[in-house]
Amino acid sequence: MKINVLTLFPEMFTALDYSVVGKSRENEIVNLNLINFRDFAKNIHHSVDDAPYGGGPGMVLQVQPIADALASIKQPGRVVITAPQGKPFKQAVAREWSKEDNLTFLCGHYEGFDQRIYDMATDVVSIGDFVLTGGELPTMAMIDATTRLLPGVLGNETSADDESFSDGLLEYPQYSRPANYHGQEVPPVLISGDHAKIAAWRERESLKQTLLHRPDLLAQKQLTRAQEIILSDIKIELADELASTD
Repeated sequence: MKINVLTLFPEMFTALDYSVVGKSRENEIVNLNLINFRDFAKNIHHSVDDAPYGGGPGMVLQVQPIADALASIKQPGRVVITAPQGKPFKQAVAREWSKEDNLTFLCGHYEGFDQRIYDMATDVVSIGDFVLTGGELPTMAMIDATTRLLPGVLGNETSADDESFSDGLLEYPQYSRPANYHGQEVPPVLISGDHAKIAAWRERESLKQTLLHRPDLLAQKQLTRAQEIILSDIKIELADELASTD
């Protein structure tokens, strides 16, 4: 996969070298192409922003430098911009993007892009209902989430399948050695060696964690009949705790 990033601060993306993205670049699974769109400014000061038509506070990123930077990419593929009006970025989106050969991200600043830049995007997404100074941090998050789904990036090819949101639910609790830490014991089923019981425990705990912490996900997921029965038992078990959170 080739990932292009149009940004005013390409040096920020060195942070990705300390994640799976860095390893995927070393293994030539991902080619990260950083483009400073200030290099495409045609004015003497190389400025890329100007006051908005109609007045108002702040500055707006101009269309020309970004359009020319984008035109310099032979195969941009999907062109992604983050914006409040964008669709929520979720695991399903990362999985969809991981099937692409080319992705291009545009990182905004100031009061945002000239509308004509938004019109160039194929995907407008949001990572949450909050405001950041620029588009670099959300872009890095989206690159990381997408890259780790590429074949060969994770050491265990099934790792991503068990993680939170991979099947619409939160992940079950994980434990490692020691089995007993100052009286805090690992659930006996996990050291029983009975794989069927372990799988059943994990499914139940996944449903339980989702019910307790992200019940909105359950409303979006099509549960099997067996999962509905398990969830009903969990609700009875946690009736008092759930009532206290309402």
